Amino acid sequence: MNSATFNMRLGWAVAIMVGALMPQSALAQSPGRQSAPPNIVLMIADDMNWDDCGAYGHPAIRTPHIDSLARDGLKFQHAYLTTNSCSPSRASMITGRYPHNTGAEQLHWPIPSEMPTFPQELKKLGYYTAAAGKWHMGDAVRDSFDKIYEASTAGFVLPSGKDGEPPKMVAKQPSGCEDWERALGERDLDKPFFLWLAALDPHREYTDGALDPPHHTADVIVPPHLPDTPAVREDLRLYYDEIGRLDTYVGKVLSKLESQGVTENTIVLFISDNGRPFPRDKTTLYDGGIRTPWIVRWPAQIAAGVTTDALVSAVDIAPTFLQLAGGEADAIASEGRSFEEVLRDPTLGHREFAFGEDHWHDYEDHARCVVDGRFKLIRNDYVDLPSTPSADAGRGLSWQAMLRLQEKGSLSEEQQTCFRSPRPQWELYDLQRDPGELNNRIDDPAYASVTKRLKAALDVWTSKTGDYLPSKRTPDEFDRITGEPDHRVRVRPRPSKKEMFGTNGKY
Repeated sequence: MNSATFNMRLGWAVAIMVGALMPQSALAQSPGRQSAPPNIVLMIADDMNWDDCGAYGHPAIRTPHIDSLARDGLKFQHAYLTTNSCSPSRASMITGRYPHNTGAEQLHWPIPSEMPTFPQELKKLGYYTAAAGKWHMGDAVRDSFDKIYEASTAGFVLPSGKDGEPPKMVAKQPSGCEDWERALGERDLDKPFFLWLAALDPHREYTDGALDPPHHTADVIVPPHLPDTPAVREDLRLYYDEIGRLDTYVGKVLSKLESQGVTENTIVLFISDNGRPFPRDKTTLYDGGIRTPWIVRWPAQIAAGVTTDALVSAVDIAPTFLQLAGGEADAIASEGRSFEEVLRDPTLGHREFAFGEDHWHDYEDHARCVVDGRFKLIRNDYVDLPSTPSADAGRGLSWQAMLRLQEKGSLSEEQQTCFRSPRPQWELYDLQRDPGELNNRIDDPAYASVTKRLKAALDVWTSKTGDYLPSKRTPDEFDRITGEPDHRVRVRPRPSKKEMFGTNGKY
């Protein structure tokens, strides 16, 4: 047994004894660690906002199984992704690196073959590994898994329309979760297992029938950055239904774990890859783009119904899983750090700052942010470009309604963010007083010391991680107003970073 593993197990033993004297401890009041290594299940929603479920306070969206995870486990209040875009977010999670260091920071770029992943290390530790649902990471890292059950790319890559019809992203398996139970049923029963379960829900396109019974437009809560119109309410209702459908598959996985008798020593982490696929949410650095639900259940070790204010980042997933599996947290040179201590004691802090990145996603953009849980600082590098929503959101009911209202001059100030050009270079938000991030405090003297502190933190992170501003811009693949594909630049499959720029690093 190496020293890191011994210290980890000793820490668990000590924490269990201390836990009896600490009622707020996340440690379950049960005997010591299971003799077998823990199984690990990572469930990833696709484009789900951090608070769009009952567990995080939404009063209308029906998510009984996600809510039960929170009741039975540990809920993180301040969890952040490293980016606001689907495939770059997954690349960051699986490599434990910030997007600009994965070689896959733009949408649809595959992870390069030289990038190590944490499932590869889990296999070395004797784990059976499988992925089911949305893949979206390229071919080079497929050997990270013993088996892959891949959902159709039609659910997230716009195909060509047939017979002159507008193209739509509708997969044969619309939820992307249809093989989750199968992956559990076909695993190697003689090994501990890791499952990467990635949904297509609630990614667009939206169609009726995702949930029975459906939500109603009266259930909908329209955020202030969207106009409250019948079209927007219908758009959000359909989004709610896909979250509800995802929740049913979460429940099926939890039931399958129970029927296999492995619930007690299985770690389940539920998160999203980025935020709500609506204007001013997905592809932005506001909380609607990069904040995520983050629920950990592990009955053998974590007490039920606990909430923590510890700040965590998606780069922390890889080292945490490796450490909990009995390996070295830094086995793949992750840029995160394990939050295992928070599982033992949720009153502990974890990181002072979390960082987020904005890169090309259908349209060119480049921005960075730093958040400390209370305040967020955003730096916009391409101030001449408006914050155009993703192309799939652009085809949706909400954006089309906003285009019509903008033409009439009927949108409020906060609803015009996606049209504004030039943008401010810096934005500062007090997340406690202004959770909707509607009031930019960057020029407010009362926040001068906060601005100085966060800018300094961003500078340190930039230097430490080798972040940079690209030397050239990437062309848009869609028209920013009509959303029509530009076939002069749009090629599928999309070329890799190296094919486009001759390098997987700085360009």
